[in-house]
Amino acid sequence: MSESTSVAVSPDSGEHWAAPGAWQVADGIHRIPLPLPMDGLKAVNVYAIETPAGLTLVDGGWAVPEAREALEKGLALIGAGVGDVREVLVTHIHRDHYTLASVLRGEVGARIALGAPERATLDLVHAGAADSRPQLVAAGARAVLEAWGDWTPPPADLDHWRYPDVWLDGDTTVAVGARTLDAVHTPGHTRGHYVYADQPAGLLFAGDHVLPTITPSVGFEPAAAASPLGDFMASLTRMRALPDLRLLPAHGPVAPSSHARVDQLLAHHEHRLDLCLASLDGGPKTAYGVAHDLPWTRHEHAFGTLDVFNQTLATLETMAHLEVLVARAQATRTETADGVLFAMA
Repeated sequence: MSESTSVAVSPDSGEHWAAPGAWQVADGIHRIPLPLPMDGLKAVNVYAIETPAGLTLVDGGWAVPEAREALEKGLALIGAGVGDVREVLVTHIHRDHYTLASVLRGEVGARIALGAPERATLDLVHAGAADSRPQLVAAGARAVLEAWGDWTPPPADLDHWRYPDVWLDGDTTVAVGARTLDAVHTPGHTRGHYVYADQPAGLLFAGDHVLPTITPSVGFEPAAAASPLGDFMASLTRMRALPDLRLLPAHGPVAPSSHARVDQLLAHHEHRLDLCLASLDGGPKTAYGVAHDLPWTRHEHAFGTLDVFNQTLATLETMAHLEVLVARAQATRTETADGVLFAMA
């Protein structure tokens, strides 16, 4: 069992992983935690890589004043400023990774690289149609939609959602000064998630794909994949085929072994698949029905105690697990007026 995110200390700082600063993780690389406007994850780690031409960031942070201030203070600690940022390698499209990068692109011309499969979600953001309501209906979770009520997100600030300069397509390499990073497509958390491996330095910039203290969500994106959990587990297996690298995550402390955490994540999802199958032993259910039978978080909370946002995440993640059971021929699916009904095969 990994250490709780809420108390985890990062070895590069000797402090709580979200403590502000610019913490050196390797020669020429600093981890700068930027605060998030929520109670859950606390911060996102942005990594600043020094090059003769300026700075390359891995991920950009959430475009809120607190994060911008923390970025400026962190860069000042290494003798730099936002004007030194030349490019941002964004691991995926979620707002805590992308939106401040978009702002920096507009202000200082920092180039953005993003996985090409994220275009579908970015198009929906620009069209004002980025929500997960259709997936919740398919999951049989109309009660969750009712709990949301008539709430709709405000129109997106498109300065936060500029299109990138470079669309990454398939596995490729990215030159960052004298370094050559392997940009590896790792779908699952989102369709276009990428990690960046600096194999000579033994480092993995893992984004949200491999997190040291929590399991990243799957299935929560408006341009939904057919099997997000299947994609995620396959991507984890690909990480296991790489050398064992030092884990530089987007959330949580730096960790010594990518392989160790990948093994834990794969075991976790196999256990969740077993729990989903056991739930179906009681008769056919929607994903929403199965989600009620499962414990949630490391504290094993009942589904009914979760707030509406986390019920949404839980329902969509359960749907993703059930689709894997169907792909393994352990369950069947039938589309009904009340959502997709899953049953033991």
